[in-house]
Formats: sequence, C-alpha cells, structure tokens
Amino acid sequence: MTTPHDVPVSKFIEKLSKYLKENVEEVHPPAWAAFAKTGSHVEKQPQNADWWYTRGASLLRKIYVYGPIGLEKLRSEYGGRKGFNVKPNHAAKAGGSNIRKLLQQLETAGLIQTIRPTGRRMTPKGRKLLQEVSETLHKELIKTIPELKKYQGEQ
Repeated sequence: MTTPHDVPVSKFIEKLSKYLKENVEEVHPPAWAAFAKTGSHVEKQPQNADWWYTRGASLLRKIYVYGPIGLEKLRSEYGGRKGFNVKPNHAAKAGGSNIRKLLQQLETAGLIQTIRPTGRRMTPKGRKLLQEVSETLHKELIKTIPELKKYQGEQ
C-alpha cells in the first residue's frame, strides 16, 4: 500500500488538487478568493487561478502527515518572513481566513474532522482518498521511470 509519504510531494499535491477541483463539489473558492492575499507577509494575491485547490490539497497532506493539527500551527506552516526594508526580517503567520474556510469545506466533504482540544485529523474517507491518489501517482511514476521499481524492492 502506497501512502503520501512514498511519492514526491509536489506531484502528489498537483494530482490531489486536480482531483479536488474535478470531483469534490464542497471545495470551491469563495468570491473573495480572487482578490485576497494569503498573508500579511506577501505583497500580491496568488497568480495561479486554481490556488484554492492547491492549498486544499496541501492542507490535506499536512493533516495526514502531522495530524491532529490546529489552525494556529497551520498558519505558522504557511507563513513566511516579512521584510522591513533596512530592518531585519521577522516571521509572520499566514492569513487565517482562507485556511479556516478551506478546513470547513474539507470537513463538510467528510475528509477531515475536528477533535476539540487538539485540532483536525483525517477521517477514514480522507485517508482512503489520499492513499488512492498516491497509489495512482506511484503507478504513473513507475511507468515513466522503471528504475523506481528496482529501488523500492518490487520485482
């Protein structure tokens, strides 16, 4: 069984975001998503039109790997450094609204659930989805790069 740990992160998030866009109706960007920045540390809004789905896929993977995890920890994960021209840079958290809305949408889709004191974790449905996506990605990678089969002990 292939898990999200076994495949490259960037390709996994790209494939999962495409799946979220095409198959999960509950996950959709709100009207303000085209104009909103992702935090106070960035200057402009995201240039990718499908950034909402990419962030949702990334959130799902982070919850799978680090869960249960709360909103403040996720804000720290997606934050960055804020420049002050001549002064030294400081850490800044990401905006909480877009992360919160995405978590709520993923929760209504049944992929994650809230555990009150600790944060959010994967549901069996969400875990199954991530494992299926990683399995299909793994098979595609083996077709394109046959040497992977040898290194992973599959004969």
